[in-house]
Amino acid sequence: MLNRPILVTYATRSGSTAGVAEAVARTLRETGAAVDLRPMQAVADLAPYAAVVAGSPIEGHQWLPEATQFVRTHHAQLSRIPFATFTLCMAMAVSGAEQYRQGVADWLAPIRRLVRPVSEGIFAGVLDIRKVPSMGYRIAFRLAVLSGAWREGDHRDWNAINAWARALSTALTTAPAAHGHAV
Repeated sequence: MLNRPILVTYATRSGSTAGVAEAVARTLRETGAAVDLRPMQAVADLAPYAAVVAGSPIEGHQWLPEATQFVRTHHAQLSRIPFATFTLCMAMAVSGAEQYRQGVADWLAPIRRLVRPVSEGIFAGVLDIRKVPSMGYRIAFRLAVLSGAWREGDHRDWNAINAWARALSTALTTAPAAHGHAV
């Protein structure tokens, strides 16, 4: 068991990533870990933490800018402790989503160039077109829904999220520090 808490931190646009972060934190706590749950903008220092789990949705084939900046800002500290990521992406909600998993994973390359995660969770998110911030994306999602490619609603697979978080508990407590790369 770790002698300091695990930080579960996240960036979100509409709250679905925060919901996954809450589930990850709850599952880690159920395994006996001490966990702090905080949005990325509320995290100034990683020194109190034994490990970090960071999550972001995908927007425009990449993590949110503030999530990427969080990793960039803290990459030296993240390189010295176990670090894991989770990503929400609507591509994982389409029929036959497994064929898209590698493509979604490839969108994390900028994060991996900074710090190599000990584990990566990739999950479908929530599609609520009213909450999509960009008019262009709202139109694209509406057309995708009308064509039958996507459905609005909550596509998060809580069983998969909780299973990943349970496995993550072991990965974070037994893994050596992540290997970072200079920026």
